[in-house]
Amino acid sequence: MPSSFSTDLKLELMVTGENAGTWGDKTNTNLNLIQQAIAGYQGVSIAGGAQTTALVMSNAALSNARNMVIEFTGAITGDQIVTIPNGIEKYYILKNSTSGAFTVTFKYASAGSGIALTQGFLTAAYGDGSEIYKVDLTTLQGTIATAQIANLAVTSAKLASFAVTTARLASLAVTSNRLATNAVTTAKLNSLAVTSSRIASFAVTTARIASLAVTSTRLATFGVTTAKLNTAAVTATRLANTTVTAGTYTSATITVDAQGRITSASSGSAGAGMAIPNLTVSGPATGTYTATPSANRLGIYLFAGGGGQSMSCFAFSGAPGGVGGYGFYNKPITQPFSQPYSIGAGGNQNPSPGSGNAGTATTMTNVGTVNGGAGGNAGSNNGPGNAGSPGTAPGASFVPTFPSFVVGVKGLQPSTTVQMHGGSTQPGFIGIFENTGT
Repeated sequence: MPSSFSTDLKLELMVTGENAGTWGDKTNTNLNLIQQAIAGYQGVSIAGGAQTTALVMSNAALSNARNMVIEFTGAITGDQIVTIPNGIEKYYILKNSTSGAFTVTFKYASAGSGIALTQGFLTAAYGDGSEIYKVDLTTLQGTIATAQIANLAVTSAKLASFAVTTARLASLAVTSNRLATNAVTTAKLNSLAVTSSRIASFAVTTARIASLAVTSTRLATFGVTTAKLNTAAVTATRLANTTVTAGTYTSATITVDAQGRITSASSGSAGAGMAIPNLTVSGPATGTYTATPSANRLGIYLFAGGGGQSMSCFAFSGAPGGVGGYGFYNKPITQPFSQPYSIGAGGNQNPSPGSGNAGTATTMTNVGTVNGGAGGNAGSNNGPGNAGSPGTAPGASFVPTFPSFVVGVKGLQPSTTVQMHGGSTQPGFIGIFENTGT
C-alpha cells in the first residue's frame, strides 16, 4: 500500500514495510516540513497591479504556504488577494510590508471572506479549513489593568479610533502616569466609554487631555465626578465648542442643558429705565420727533388748543372757550423710530359780540390725536353765553385729573387769571419722555 499525505501539513504518512532503505530520508523530510510549519519564515513579493497570489502546500516538499511567518512585500498598484489551499488548518503570523495605498486580503482559495492585513503591521491569524480569523484585542477576552501598562505607554498613536471602550478598561486602570501628554483625543474614545469606575481619583489632569477632546458624546452620564478631576484640570481649551457665539449679551435669554452648559443665548429687551424728558414744544408748531436709539418706550403727553373766549353784548362778559383735549400715551417703539407731529393753536377770542373760535387738534402720527376745545358761546342780549365744551383724547392711556399734571403754568394774563396750555384760548403742547434713564 503506498504512502498518503496529511491534510494540513502534507507530511508523508508511510505504511508498515514501505520505503525500505529510504525511510530515514523521508522521515527527515517530514521533520523539515514540521520545522517549516513551526518556525519557518518566507518573504513573498506581491508587487504589481490588482491580482490574486496563490500560496501552495505541496506533498512532502517545502512550500511557501507551510511557513509560520509570511511577509508580503513589494510596491502594489492595486488591491491584492493572497490565498492558501482550502482545508488547511493552521496558525499564521502575517506581515504586510507592501507599499501603495491598496488593500491586502488573506483567505482560502474558494472559501470564506478572509481577513484584511493592515499595511506596516503584524497580524496573528488561524484557519479552520474554511475561514481565516484574526487573533487580536478585538477577539481576545480579558482587560488591561494598571500593572500591564508601562508609564506613559498609551499615546494617541497607540490607540485606534474609538478603541477605548468601557469593556476594555479595568476599574481604576487609567491613572495619570499611564497616559502620555495629549494622548486622549476625541477620535480615541468610543461613545460613552469613559465612566467614573474606569478613572482613578485625580487622574484627569489638563496635560492629559487634548484640546477640545471632551465632547458630550464621549462621556457616560455621571462618568466624570469631582474626585476624578485634578484641581483646575478642565480649562477652556479642554472643552469642545458649543453652538453659542462668543460675545456679550444684554438682558439675555439663556438655555442651559442638563450638564450645566449654555447651549443658546440671545440678547433681549432691557427693562424700562427712568423716564427722561426729551422734547417739550408749545403750539402752534410742526416737526418730526426721532427717538434716541437706546429707547424702546415713550411717554407722550398731548394737549390740544383751547377754544376762544366769546364776547357778549352790553355789560355781560363773554364765556370762556373749552379746554383742549389732553392725555398721556404709553408708546412701545421699535427702532429706528421717527414720526411727524403737529401741535394745535388756541382758538381766537371774538373781538365783537359773538362766539369764540375752536382750538385745533394736536396730533402725532402712529401715536394719537387730542381734539381742540370748542369756542365760548356768545349768549343772548340778556346774559352771558355758555362756556365751550372741552376737547377729547381718544385712545389715551391715561387722562390726568388736571391739565397741569405735567405741564405747569404758562403765564399770567393781564386779568390775573392763571392760564394753562390747552386752556381757554391757549395753544396746545407736546411733551415726550424716553426710558433711557438709569
